[in-house]
Amino acid sequence: MKTLIEHLANYAAYHRDPRNIFTHFLGIPLIVLAVTTLLARPALALGDGNTYLTPAMLLYILSCLFYLRLSLGFGVAMALILAVFLYAGAHIAAMPTDWWLAIGIGLFVVGWVIQFIGHYYEGRKPAFVDDLVGLLIGPLFLVAETAFALGLARDTRDAMAARAH
Repeated sequence: MKTLIEHLANYAAYHRDPRNIFTHFLGIPLIVLAVTTLLARPALALGDGNTYLTPAMLLYILSCLFYLRLSLGFGVAMALILAVFLYAGAHIAAMPTDWWLAIGIGLFVVGWVIQFIGHYYEGRKPAFVDDLVGLLIGPLFLVAETAFALGLARDTRDAMAARAH
């Protein structure tokens, strides 16, 4: 399996234009919220019915395991951030069905439109077209870029920059 540096460098190679990176800071959170919203139903009651499990929760667990395997620090950050999205998605999913679907689908479509606008500026296809794991690396890339901007994870930033082609 690829390392954190390999994943980030590969993703960075598709995201060099600052306008594209900016659009990802808008589009990716909308898509993540859309996915957690749309997968927050159905809710399967567990035990006495006070606890439940949703497809969004399963995806959260699997995603967090993936991120934690790559990096403890980034994995914990991703787990915390994704937990907020999971919480928000559950609240949207608690709305009447027409609202839940309209908001979920609307967020998904708007998020992807913003993404494709960014890739128009980039002049390159999205990373996930060549590697579906890019769908998981996108949110991680935003967290990494934020960490780098704050002066954190300098070794990771330098190693990623050296490998990006």
